[in-house]
Amino acid sequence: MGRRRKNRTHLKGGASSAPGTAEGVPKSFVIKHGQVGHSLTQLVRDMRKVMEPNTASRLRLQVKERAKNKLKDFLTMAPPLGVTHLLAFTLTDVAPSMRIVRLSAGPTLSFRIERYSLVKDMINSSRRARSMSTVEYLSPPLLVLASFPPPSPTTPPHLTLMMKTFQSLFPPLSPHTLSLSSARRVVLISYNADRGTVDFRHYLITVKPYGVSKRIRRVLEGATAKKSSHSHSETGMLDLGNEKDVADFLLRKKGEPGPSSDGYESAASSASSVAGDDGDAVDLADDYVGRNNKRGQKRAVKLDEIGPRMELRLIKIAEGVPGKEGNVLYHEFVKKSKAEVKAQKAEHAAKERLRKERREEQERNVARKKATQAMKKDKGKGDEEGESEDENVSVEAEEMSDLDDEQDGEGDGDESAWDEDEEISEVEESDDGGSESESDGEVQRPPPKKLKSNTKR
Repeated sequence: MGRRRKNRTHLKGGASSAPGTAEGVPKSFVIKHGQVGHSLTQLVRDMRKVMEPNTASRLRLQVKERAKNKLKDFLTMAPPLGVTHLLAFTLTDVAPSMRIVRLSAGPTLSFRIERYSLVKDMINSSRRARSMSTVEYLSPPLLVLASFPPPSPTTPPHLTLMMKTFQSLFPPLSPHTLSLSSARRVVLISYNADRGTVDFRHYLITVKPYGVSKRIRRVLEGATAKKSSHSHSETGMLDLGNEKDVADFLLRKKGEPGPSSDGYESAASSASSVAGDDGDAVDLADDYVGRNNKRGQKRAVKLDEIGPRMELRLIKIAEGVPGKEGNVLYHEFVKKSKAEVKAQKAEHAAKERLRKERREEQERNVARKKATQAMKKDKGKGDEEGESEDENVSVEAEEMSDLDDEQDGEGDGDESAWDEDEEISEVEESDDGGSESESDGEVQRPPPKKLKSNTKR
């Protein structure tokens, strides 16, 4: 009996209440093009994890990402697959760059990556590193935009466009239909007005008991707690063998020596070890993931940064997509006068008009070639039908002529019929030896000799 094959049950965005399951959610490609190093390649993989589940995480298997692929290949392939955004990373002579392309008509925003940190860098530098599973990536992250100036007539237009571009990368938030358990991650995009840069952060939402010290939380969590220096057993239970009393473990101040201390710490003096304050405490509106996180419980909400981290600087905003770019709406270093902007618009309008004329001419040529091929095809069919009809007519004519010959042989032998076939019948009559020559100058052929037979009577 063959081995039973398990079907996939944990699909991306499987929860019906997740914001990424609705129709029309943004989908993205995160790619690299050109010669890039190992670090930038890992940054592309980390960004794919951030954009989960509405991105092509296994791009090598789905779209065949190869070194010889060009940016044009992905731009052509993306619209039929329903992809709305393209994040392209490349390495320039100055610094790594990232382009956000809104498909399929633009605009295109080009950023310079001033600094970045990978996921593994964040884990190595964190004191409380936690392992990430695939469950956190089954729902899209929540987007938080901070420090962006509100849209107004005095606000620079490129800042408003940049904010709307980042906002369109992620599904819109619907508090009425959002399930609390699907809110697992947060993407923070904040604008730094002093430096003129954008900070990109990625956090994981964690919920902990409120008003309980760290040591008491270890007792409450039990076997689900992580192994620490105080926990040496494989079951995850606390090892209090070196403590004189349980109060030594629960009430000892942070940094004090362990079992050798003589005094006890009061409950009021342990406020520094309590998880969260009034600003962090919330009442859960629904059941959340984790132990004892039930509806109505008071919990402290924490954000743990899991990476990647980037500092971006906007360099250029252009209409259209790469390869078909239009007017430059904003440039960080190049400033043009009104006359130059007007001349540039006229040049782009002329190019667009020429492109449109060429496109129409190509469509006319294609239509003309198709019509010509159709006419040739119809003509070929007509010739074949005509040849078949001629063959049928010739067969019928032969049959009729044979029938007439039979009727003439049965009749009295009309001379008018023989006059028409006179030249043909002359040879036949001469072969029979019963007719005379028509002209006097023609020599009469002798009769055929009789064959001698050796038969004796």
